[in-house]
Amino acid sequence: MPAYATGDRMTIRRRESPIHTRLLDTLYTEAMLLADEARGYFDEDGRAERDALDPLVRVGFSCESLKVTTRLMHVIAWLLTQRAVDAGEMRERDALDPARRLGHAPQFDADLLQALPPRARSLVAASADLHRRVGLLDAAQDMMAAPSPVHGLHDRLAQAF
Repeated sequence: MPAYATGDRMTIRRRESPIHTRLLDTLYTEAMLLADEARGYFDEDGRAERDALDPLVRVGFSCESLKVTTRLMHVIAWLLTQRAVDAGEMRERDALDPARRLGHAPQFDADLLQALPPRARSLVAASADLHRRVGLLDAAQDMMAAPSPVHGLHDRLAQAF
């Protein structure tokens, strides 16, 4: 991995790692495929299943479809931000702005989920899992952006001598 000098220490730039780039590309592809599958199901294939549901469950079905879409759009927006940083189109610190972070996923109703058709349940679960995994990467940005206590101690020792 490439490194650059910061003061008296070397810092690894994880963003330039081929593994990091492949991970973002893989997650982006997964998110786009899942978004296309969800659109196809909720807008077309799932209509007959939705229409056969109890009216209250039908409303829940519609709400869950919106939650799936919201989760996926948040994930895709976050991934596009990361790609912009990798391409040099955006600074890393700008990507840490709260407006560009992943944000919280809308929660699904576990009781309602059991009343939904299997494919709808699968899409809800897949979107929640993808959002959770990308959320781990988003949270890791905070750790990478925060100065390491060990480096801070090393810097103070270097200044003392």
